[in-house]
Amino acid sequence: MKLIFALVAATLFGSGAYLLLNRDLVRVVLGVVLISQAAVLTLIASGLTRGAAPIYPLTESDISDPLSQGMALTAIVIGLAVTALLLVLVLRVVQAFESRELDEIAEDEASRDAELERRHSREHEDEEAAAR
Repeated sequence: MKLIFALVAATLFGSGAYLLLNRDLVRVVLGVVLISQAAVLTLIASGLTRGAAPIYPLTESDISDPLSQGMALTAIVIGLAVTALLLVLVLRVVQAFESRELDEIAEDEASRDAELERRHSREHEDEEAAAR
């Protein structure tokens, strides 16, 4: 059973890594979500031992560790918050640059920076000419 969980987690992680390397912002966010879910699945798989409740074990038999379930729940909540933040950031970038492609955003940002630099140099030249 643990082998199945390991294979599914590896598949999720590999798919997430592939999506992270994509040039589309929404796919990058989906890659982060898949990697986060692979981590959650790994945490759940680590606590798949059967045993007595850890409250008061009367025998020397195996006890189940509830820490992995608590960590998985924490990872799910943190993953949800990170996903919401990333989606809001993607929304703002799409509103500002009107594109989801990283290459187009980089070109647009470079052209805006070049325009700002030209304006700044013109203003600086005008100030020097006025000072003479």
